[in-house]
Amino acid sequence: MTGFMHYAVLAFASGDAGGPLDVNPGLIIWTTVTFIILLFLLKKFAWKPILNSLNEREAFITNSLEKAEQAQKEAEKLLKQNQANLAKAEEEAQKVIKQGREYAETLKNQIVEESKNEAKKMIQDASAEIEQKNKEAFNNLKAEIADIAVTAAEKIIRETLDSEKQKKLVEKYIQDISKN
Repeated sequence: MTGFMHYAVLAFASGDAGGPLDVNPGLIIWTTVTFIILLFLLKKFAWKPILNSLNEREAFITNSLEKAEQAQKEAEKLLKQNQANLAKAEEEAQKVIKQGREYAETLKNQIVEESKNEAKKMIQDASAEIEQKNKEAFNNLKAEIADIAVTAAEKIIRETLDSEKQKKLVEKYIQDISKN
């Protein structure tokens, strides 16, 4: 930059103000020298940091892509594992529901069977009680009929028997009792 300004000052001072298309060999030399110095300075001071920065950026991008691929693989693995766990949980839920239904059916059948047995027992108890009441009623009826028959027979016998016949009947009854 110092050389360019120096040339511009010299050109202006000498009164050589040329047009933009004029070829000036001094300007070409200084421009080339400045460009070479600039390239040398860039290579010496800026090129390595720029290349290092680019290499670091490339390594960072490559690393990020590898991490992204790894994360995607892990996500796919977790998704498959979650799907397997979900299928397993659904299978276990169906199993629990099936067991619940089976238990409910068994419990229902047991309750129905117990109810039938209890009803049968109640019917048997009621039948036995009815039969006992019938026997008691029949025995009471027999006793009443026997009492009525004895009373009626007694009345008939008193009217038809005289004292002589009554004595014979009593003696016969005593003999029958003594034989037994």
